[in-house]
Amino acid sequence: MNKVTLVVMAAGMGSRFGGCKQISPVGPNGEILLDFSVYDAIAAGFTKVVFIIREENEADFRAVIGDRLSKKIEVEYVYQDTSILPEGRKKPFGTGHAVLCCMGKVNEPFAVINADDYYGKSAFKQIYNHLKDAKGTDFAMVAFDLKNTLTDNGTVSRGICELDGDMLKSVTEITKIKDMKYTDDGENWTKLPEDTLASMNFWGFTTELFPALKADFDNFLNTADLQKDEFYLPFAADKMLKEGTATVKVLQSHDKWYGMTYREDSDSVKAALAKKIEDGEYNGI
Repeated sequence: MNKVTLVVMAAGMGSRFGGCKQISPVGPNGEILLDFSVYDAIAAGFTKVVFIIREENEADFRAVIGDRLSKKIEVEYVYQDTSILPEGRKKPFGTGHAVLCCMGKVNEPFAVINADDYYGKSAFKQIYNHLKDAKGTDFAMVAFDLKNTLTDNGTVSRGICELDGDMLKSVTEITKIKDMKYTDDGENWTKLPEDTLASMNFWGFTTELFPALKADFDNFLNTADLQKDEFYLPFAADKMLKEGTATVKVLQSHDKWYGMTYREDSDSVKAALAKKIEDGEYNGI
């Protein structure tokens, strides 16, 4: 049985939310979203958490959550390298590059999550159970019911999943979704099926991902517009899928996903998590 690590992508700038939303309190006792994710990960069987951060944010992360969590689980930090950014660009190169920065530092199967999302217990249990026995390029992804991932405060971008049985065929990014409908032009809306599944960037990988990710990133550096393009983790996974060099099992969660895409989402997220604590789901968090 494998040891399994949780990798947390926390180097983003949170441009739509404003400020450093990854460390904004959402729980009644000052808990942040990561407290809930790491609690669920420990309960599922994860033994280590790796935070991918920007080096200048390390003191904040240690003070707000890292030092506290290190009493419960092994904690490490990986910096998303910004020294390779071209002059004038401040935003990191994206989620694919963030995970690539773990190459050589994460040496066991690992799950990848966003720092500013609440995924629920089922997602962590399912992906841990997959990864503890994973070999080769036997990857996985947790997909959520799209209707459980939407916000009342604006449109969202979601990766819409196409399946063959319980295996992933493709993920198509749709950038403007609201109320189970999407638009390409801002005027005409198309309804999505009620059973539509969405990727919320909760992936499970073995270390076999890293060489392919490195090759793709080298190609990105040579061909992309480095002032504005991003190197996304789902694109790299989808490329391996299409080339037949990896399989991705889709693990479905019917839990409600919570996130703070918009500042106005805060109140509903806080109320939902306070209720979970009140109901005893997070004793000792």
